[in-house]
Amino acid sequence: MLGKAVEAYVGLGANIGDPLAQLVAGVAAMRELPGVTSLMVSPVYRTAPVGRTDQPPFVNAVARLRYHGSARALLAGLLAVEKACGRVRAERWGPRTLDLDLLLFGDEVIDQPELRVPHPEMTRRVFVLAPLAQLAPELIIPLTGRTASQLLAALDPRELAAQKAEKVEAAGWG
Repeated sequence: MLGKAVEAYVGLGANIGDPLAQLVAGVAAMRELPGVTSLMVSPVYRTAPVGRTDQPPFVNAVARLRYHGSARALLAGLLAVEKACGRVRAERWGPRTLDLDLLLFGDEVIDQPELRVPHPEMTRRVFVLAPLAQLAPELIIPLTGRTASQLLAALDPRELAAQKAEKVEAAGWG
C-alpha cells in the first residue's frame, strides 16, 4: 500500500430490515475494503429520524479506521458497501438498509460536489456526535476547533430532545 495511513471516521445508520444486522454487515464489509488496516466502532445508539420523521427510528454508530488511499477512493468503497447491503437511494432522508457517511478524513477539509469533509451536517446531528464522542473523546473536529462532546453540549436542547439518542446494548457488536 502506498502513502501514509489516514485516520478516517465513518457514520453508520440503518432503519429498515434488521438495522443492527445491517450495521454489523456494513462493518464487516468495511474491514475488507482495500486500504483499510484497522477498524474500531463506537457503541450503538437508537435515534429518532431527522428530516423525514414518518419512518422507523435509526440505529447509528461511528467507525474509526486506518486507511491507505484517497478520500475519494474510500468514499467509492463505502458506496459499494451500501449497494452490496441493499441500499437504494430513492429519497433524501428516507428509510435505508445502510447509510455510510464519510465524516472525517484525517484533518483534511474537502469541498467538492460529491465529497465534503468534514461532513457538512455532522456538527448538528446527535446520531453522529454521541457515538463519535464515545469513540474519540479528544478528537478535534476540523473547522470547529471543538470536540464532538463540546459540539453535542452546544446543541439546542430542542434538537437534542427531537433526536432522542439512547445507547443500545447490542450483543456481538464491535
